[in-house]
Amino acid sequence: MLDQICQLARSAGNTIMSFYNSEKRLNIFYKSDKSPITNVDREANNIIKKGLALIDPKIPIISEEGLYDFKICKSWNNYWLVDPLDGTKEFLKKNGEFTVNISLIKNGIPVLGVIYAPFFDVLYCSFEKNAWKETKLGLREKIYVSNQNIPLLITSRSHSHNKLNDYLEKIKNYKIKKLGSSLKFCLIAEGKAQIYPRFGNTHIWDTAAGHAIVVAAGGIVRTWTGDTLNYLLSSRSSFINSGFYVSASETC
Repeated sequence: MLDQICQLARSAGNTIMSFYNSEKRLNIFYKSDKSPITNVDREANNIIKKGLALIDPKIPIISEEGLYDFKICKSWNNYWLVDPLDGTKEFLKKNGEFTVNISLIKNGIPVLGVIYAPFFDVLYCSFEKNAWKETKLGLREKIYVSNQNIPLLITSRSHSHNKLNDYLEKIKNYKIKKLGSSLKFCLIAEGKAQIYPRFGNTHIWDTAAGHAIVVAAGGIVRTWTGDTLNYLLSSRSSFINSGFYVSASETC
């Protein structure tokens, strides 16, 4: 199944790049939170939803680009989580920092994660306790988190929060890098960065694939109260996450 999901993510990514590299018309709309959505998001979403339905029609799908009755979704223990174009702002800025995210949730835990960065033609994936990076040459190698004496801390390129400055003041030595989309999770999973602090709202489709990959590579994803970020819908009141941090280890 993992190979099928990886191919599906690549197919959606190829469609995204066909718009990115051409003069095809972009229709841009804005959601209630003023975040952009385009016809490219929707086309990628259609590809993924059709593909997942062919792989296993019994598993329900929750996508950023869908409308759902949360009361009905609360009864789902197993489901797909999809963000067909994570980093729409980065796509529109043409900086390449956008991804296709697909994950499988079982009983509140992301057990499979796939993140494809089509601009860089790099794919990250995981199943249970194993995580890999797949290069443009088709080579797949296992990846692991890595601690550093001076950690690289990653923050969002397009989102800021007042609490971030308070957090940074508590850390004595660090390097910092701004990055878009779920690539922040990927850099931690492959050992190139160590900490990703996130304040403010995200949704479960923003984090699940990255969560699966980081944990499979040996890292942690926790809320600021120390709990593991949970995707069990029956214990939630919405699709919105609380603040969290991603780390290479408990000591970062």
